[in-house]
Amino acid sequence: MKLRIAILGTRGIPNYYGGFEHISEYVSAGLVKRGHSVTVYNSHNHPYKEDHWNGVEIRHCYDPEYLVGTAGQFIYDMNCLLDARKSKFDVVLLMGYTSSSVWGKLYPKNSTIITNMDGMEWKRSKYSRPVQQFLKYAEKLAVQYSQYYIADSLVIKSYLNDKYNINSAYIPYGADVYTDIEREQYDFKAALKEDYFLLMARMEPENNIETILEGFNKSNSSRKFKVLGDTGNRFGRYITDKFNNDERIEFKGAIFDNPRIRALQNNSYLYFHGHSVGGTNPSLLEAMASEALIAAHNNPFNKSVLNTDAFYFSNAAEVRDLVENVQRKDQEKNMVKNNLHKIQYQFNWEGVIDQYEEFIVESYKHSNYERIIAH
Repeated sequence: MKLRIAILGTRGIPNYYGGFEHISEYVSAGLVKRGHSVTVYNSHNHPYKEDHWNGVEIRHCYDPEYLVGTAGQFIYDMNCLLDARKSKFDVVLLMGYTSSSVWGKLYPKNSTIITNMDGMEWKRSKYSRPVQQFLKYAEKLAVQYSQYYIADSLVIKSYLNDKYNINSAYIPYGADVYTDIEREQYDFKAALKEDYFLLMARMEPENNIETILEGFNKSNSSRKFKVLGDTGNRFGRYITDKFNNDERIEFKGAIFDNPRIRALQNNSYLYFHGHSVGGTNPSLLEAMASEALIAAHNNPFNKSVLNTDAFYFSNAAEVRDLVENVQRKDQEKNMVKNNLHKIQYQFNWEGVIDQYEEFIVESYKHSNYERIIAH
């Protein structure tokens, strides 16, 4: 069965922003390869201006976020939905709900509506209390106006079941293991001369960047600490200012060149993953696929992916302890190997795309059958 599928709710592809753009890139191109017709909605401000990308149709919609800030996301999502209503898509896949579920009544009536429910957005500490309340409301609307649901983490699947009594499909993110060509391209051993710690994240409080850098700052380590992420926002400026006096800490800005990111992850002495909210994080999977040794923030999301194959920290003192004491011996090599095995068998992109396709097709068939019965 070949379907007409639209993907909404992202800033667009190729990815210049974050997790939903990242997965939309892979899933849209993968579904096209499997014979479906796929349209991804892009912000008119997106750097990619063509109408097609890897066989995916790109629709550019007006996005006033650059003029009016966050409120612009709501207008952009509304514009995408209004366009999708005219297009007779079989399936509309919504990535997240933050600024789209308030338009639930505009969801295309004859399309099967599937929402990837994101990661309990209302828990993010960057949001004020009123915004957190709104996000809880938006989550409720997403449940109300969608027909089928995807959770990218078992923790979120369980939460949705407990809170709303809905059965969502658990489909994680994916990552690619190194090809032999990539292995030759990056002479890992030579690059290991770069003896550094690494962190890669959006500059947000709930990513525990301050905790990690504080622990490192207080350590006696002679290694460098590279920080990847755009420091242009308020929190980013605060962090760079706070650790300005530590010349071991290097803020490298945002990097979207995937091979370069992966080489940096692979060659790091220890990769710090501080994300504490949300589902399965793409940068964590990529670090696993890049064979990095990982220290992760101690929370159920990270533990459900890494299990015992990582070091964990909850505060700056524990970070300092890891920075000063972690070795790279047989036990650590096994942790890296086990995480790579998980990518190969649990989080590989081909498998993830297969799961998306199967769920989309089954949801479409089911909702079509229900429509027939209703008539």
